[in-house]
Amino acid sequence: MEEIYMKISYVFKILISAAILSFGSSAIADTLSDTKSRGIVRCGVSQGLPGFSNPDANGNWEGIDVDVCRAVSAAIFGDADKVEYFPVSAKERFTKLTAGEYDILSRNTTWTLSRDAKIGLTFNGVNFYDGQGFMVRKSLGVSSALELDGASVCVNTGTTTELNLADYFRANGMSYEPVVFEKADEVVAAYDSGRCDVHTTDKSGLAAQRIKLSKPDDHVVLPETISKEPLGPVVSQGDSVWEDIVRWSLNVMIEAEEYGVNS
Repeated sequence: MEEIYMKISYVFKILISAAILSFGSSAIADTLSDTKSRGIVRCGVSQGLPGFSNPDANGNWEGIDVDVCRAVSAAIFGDADKVEYFPVSAKERFTKLTAGEYDILSRNTTWTLSRDAKIGLTFNGVNFYDGQGFMVRKSLGVSSALELDGASVCVNTGTTTELNLADYFRANGMSYEPVVFEKADEVVAAYDSGRCDVHTTDKSGLAAQRIKLSKPDDHVVLPETISKEPLGPVVSQGDSVWEDIVRWSLNVMIEAEEYGVNS
């Protein structure tokens, strides 16, 4: 990753220089100053989603959302490891971001118009394009989501997943019983224990959470994709320099991947 971090550091220097030339030294954002004074980037992440943000066997966080925060740390400090991670539920993630409990939310979060316009957030790009699906036990004997009329469905509260679920069943004239939880692991545990017939979330999440089940091979993800879910990092609105740092750290990572820079 060293070449990636070198590119990010270079872009960061350009951004800061441009800000100074255009607006004067007073334009340097408070978040940047606070972060440099603190010596760490504070990063809001999931409570454990393999592939996105999840601690390994040694407690080290890893995944594509974690890499965004590491890239920002490399841009500011020249060191990708100066990051403190804050696991947060879907319900509380935006409240804690706008309250200043962390500097970046990089937590498989869908970019929507209402979130961008109404609650003081700025999305900084897309690092994974996903879509919502359904997972069921093979023993349920269904091969399509259109066969789920009357099913009980485990879902995270406070998410677009919950809203998409309601829209899909209503549009197809079906009924369902929602079984809602705040934490993703609670949803997985409830589904695994048989408290609901169906587990719904983004398809990448279903694939990641399936491996946590007691008998993963007994479950299948149905073919339907019922939504568009552009996922990416988020910061609080009104801090243009910080927004640029996060956005261009992500852009450099995407460019590096296109050039095959992966170590």
